[in-house]
Amino acid sequence: MNILDPALAFVEGLALIVSPCILPVLPLVLAASVEGGRKRPFGIIAGFVFSFTLFALASRRLVEAFGIDTEIIKYVSLVLLFLFGLVLLSSKLSDRFSGLTSRIAGIGGSSKIGRGDDLWSGLAVGALIGLVWTPCAGPLLAAVLVQVVRQETDLAGFLVTASFAIGAGVPMLAIALAGRRAMGKLGFFTAHSEAIRKAFGVVIILSVLFIASGINIGSFEPPGGTAAAVKPEDVKGEELKNGLAEPYPAPGFGGITAWINSKPLTMEELRGKVVLVDFWTYSCVNCVRTFPYIKSWDEKYGKDGLVIVGVHSPEFEFEKDLDNVEKAVEANGIKYPVALDNSFDTWTGFKNRYWPAHYLIDREGNVVYTHFGEGKYGVTENNIRYLLGLGAMEPGEAAPIPYSREQTPETYLGYERAKGYEGTTPIEKNAHAEYMFPESLVRNGWALDGGWTVGGEKITSDEAGAAIRLSFAAKKVFLVLGTSTGEPVTAEITLDGMPIGTARGSGVSTDGRVTVDANTLYELISRKDFGTGVIEIKAAEPGLEAYAFTFGS
Repeated sequence: MNILDPALAFVEGLALIVSPCILPVLPLVLAASVEGGRKRPFGIIAGFVFSFTLFALASRRLVEAFGIDTEIIKYVSLVLLFLFGLVLLSSKLSDRFSGLTSRIAGIGGSSKIGRGDDLWSGLAVGALIGLVWTPCAGPLLAAVLVQVVRQETDLAGFLVTASFAIGAGVPMLAIALAGRRAMGKLGFFTAHSEAIRKAFGVVIILSVLFIASGINIGSFEPPGGTAAAVKPEDVKGEELKNGLAEPYPAPGFGGITAWINSKPLTMEELRGKVVLVDFWTYSCVNCVRTFPYIKSWDEKYGKDGLVIVGVHSPEFEFEKDLDNVEKAVEANGIKYPVALDNSFDTWTGFKNRYWPAHYLIDREGNVVYTHFGEGKYGVTENNIRYLLGLGAMEPGEAAPIPYSREQTPETYLGYERAKGYEGTTPIEKNAHAEYMFPESLVRNGWALDGGWTVGGEKITSDEAGAAIRLSFAAKKVFLVLGTSTGEPVTAEITLDGMPIGTARGSGVSTDGRVTVDANTLYELISRKDFGTGVIEIKAAEPGLEAYAFTFGS
């Protein structure tokens, strides 16, 4: 395990102090800490860290096993936090809650929330806070757990999650202790503790409403997605937009197994150039959608001193194959250098965690701007022009909105990362099993029918007629497919029971059949408008491999 993963998780936990998701918790911690023994704040934070860590790991397993919608969990947690706020607003409810936590802790005699004796009652309150807050922090926690995808061990997951929880708990403890000292010195606060408790309740309720609204402080995105249009007025090249507060020397290209379109490159020999490092993998549809922009920058600014290096860090085992990557580079019309980072050495050197990810490096060799995911093309191009000294750009074409908030999330089929499975038969790991479709599927749910072998990162059809069914919401549906036999495998594609043609992929016809003769990303559905539906992929013979669904809007 990379020791940097827990360290990064700890720092990310510290950063939660400025996140909206922490807002409802701080008043609750303060309200429970201002009275009682000196050990109580420590008990609250210890209980928070312990329960958050265990519940986060357990809930991750449960959500994956039962295909529970994470959005539902998030809103359930918000309801519980809202109820906590109501408890603080009511003296009667506060008394009952305090009695409950006291009994849980095995300590009697508490008559109000915050007046429990010391460590044990604090542990009980902190544990309850941790349980409620875990789903609320789901998106943030999910980002942290990406760090251990490559390790794939429970120990690594535990250490990263615990580090994240401790990082979140440290500022809470500092605030709790500071709050106790302030309450002890100012008689006004002590005399009006009930009013303060109610004020905390109001803050919690308002914070819950704020989180439920979907507004994200620091990165506001209007409902429905962020338009990716590159507007000339935004690309003036006069200053570095959203640049790093503390630029740092660019790491080198370490552990590269092969170079495509170029001899091996080093950061030292690129000094004096403006460099854009793009982390990608060829079955990632989000990466594919960035190619038109990256290729246009290569064509427009290569002569002015821009060097683009695509670092291919594989998500699946078949993406390590040089021949497969070379075919993907050719198919996508990529002419800039591409480095195969099969061991993730360069990925680790940059401390990267995302596909796609862009790192912009100035002529002195310092990383001055980063962007993760799709979008922000205008900002990136502005910064390229600024570093090259080119000033304002010429008018460009508007780009489509890259995604919708209602879009089905990326869906993995191998048991290591499978989510949303709703089959009537439990998944058998690395063994043949017969499956059967349920009568219906909830949104984003999937199931199997017929004979399949479910591996860690893929599923493989064991017989003709084996099928996958998925209920989705999107304009486009992609699926990473392959063949285990080395021979082409045909699959039939239907949407809501009707045959449908495909737009991309080798051997594709328009009669609802796709010939899979390479491990790559296939576009199965492309519609004019966003909508819902049930897609079914039926193997015409054994050997069809399926890895992950991705979607476009």
